Amino acid sequence: MTTATATTPALARPRERLLPAYLFGGVLFGIVLTKGELVSWFRIQEALRFKGPYLYEVFASALAVATPAFAWLKRHRVRSVAGEVIAIQPKALGRGVRYVYGGLLFGLGWALVGACPGPLFALVGAGVGVMAVACLAAVAGTWVYGYLRPRLPH
Repeated sequence: MTTATATTPALARPRERLLPAYLFGGVLFGIVLTKGELVSWFRIQEALRFKGPYLYEVFASALAVATPAFAWLKRHRVRSVAGEVIAIQPKALGRGVRYVYGGLLFGLGWALVGACPGPLFALVGAGVGVMAVACLAAVAGTWVYGYLRPRLPH
C-alpha cells in the first residue's frame, strides 16, 4: 500500500492538470490579438492620437460581452475548477489622485513601448523580438510593485 507524500501527491490538483489547456487558450488569444491587429503599433498609435475608432470599438465590444457575462456568473454562483464559488469582491474606490498617477504611468509606458502590456507576449510570439525587452521590464515592474506593495498607500 502506498501513501501520498508532500512531494508526490496521489492526484494532481485541477489547476495543474489544466495547464496545457491554459497554454492553448493563451496561444489562441495571442493569435486572435495578432490577427485582429490589436497588437499593431500603428493601430495603437492611431487610437492614442484619436485618428481611428477601431481599438475603441474593440474595447466597447469587450465591455458589452463582459458586463452581462459577469452578471451571469454572479447570478448563477458559478464555481471555479477548484470548486470555489467565483466571487467578485466590490472595489473600494479611493481618492482620484492614485488613479491619475497610475493612469499617467500606465499611459506613458504604453506610449513609449507602443503596446499595451496584455499583448506583449503575443508580439514576441509574432516575431517582434525587441518586445522581449518590454516583457522583461513588465515582469521586473510587477516584481518591484509586489515587493513595495505593503509599503505603498492603497
